Amino acid sequence: MAVSQTQMLPAPFLTDVSKQYSKDIGALTAKPLQTSAFAPTVAGQDPLQAQAYTAAQQGIGAYQPYLTGQGAYAGTPTDMRGVQDYLGQAAGYSGPQAYQQFMSPYQQQVIDKTLTEFDRQTQAGLTGIGQQAAKSGNLGGGREGVMRSEYQSNQDAKRALMHQQMLQQGYGQANQLANQAFGQQRNLAQDTSGLGGLQYKLQGQDVSRLGSAGAIQQAQAQAEADALRETNRLAAYEPYERLG
Repeated sequence: MAVSQTQMLPAPFLTDVSKQYSKDIGALTAKPLQTSAFAPTVAGQDPLQAQAYTAAQQGIGAYQPYLTGQGAYAGTPTDMRGVQDYLGQAAGYSGPQAYQQFMSPYQQQVIDKTLTEFDRQTQAGLTGIGQQAAKSGNLGGGREGVMRSEYQSNQDAKRALMHQQMLQQGYGQANQLANQAFGQQRNLAQDTSGLGGLQYKLQGQDVSRLGSAGAIQQAQAQAEADALRETNRLAAYEPYERLG
């Protein structure tokens, strides 16, 4: 008994297309695909970012000269010293003996001259008592002696009080000057410390601004690199996508 077989063949044009597809895909895949052209890349550090990094490194410890008085400001015409120097000087203007360096070198001369003039006036007073006693006929008498004693005692008390007041006045002025010098040195220490903090703050602002500007440039460079990578990828895969 004869066997009949039915075979469904594709249309002739489909056979031609299949053969051409096989030929094209074979030729396309025969060469390795160069993926380096569209491999991910990272944008390099922008010059501004590098500058910010350098400035940040330079800013570390930049406040130190304001504390120690050494470094950039040592020996300059402004003679700027550090916080420690000012505080050390201020310490010399404190304590119970601080006033001594502010005592006037002429104070003792003034005291001596004043007391000498006072003694002269006291002696003149004693002479006056003797003259009065002579006029009244009591010269050398007991009454004259009492008057001289009382007068001398009063003058001695006045002299001691005057001497003490002049010493106290000189001490008060010297102590006031010492307190003033102490306050000035302390203020200079605070101001110098503030300058160090201000420099650190301003330098930090520079670093931040440079870093921000550099980040913008880096982001733009990264976007351009990503766009180029995508362009290369599309170009490389275009034949495959065209073949379906």
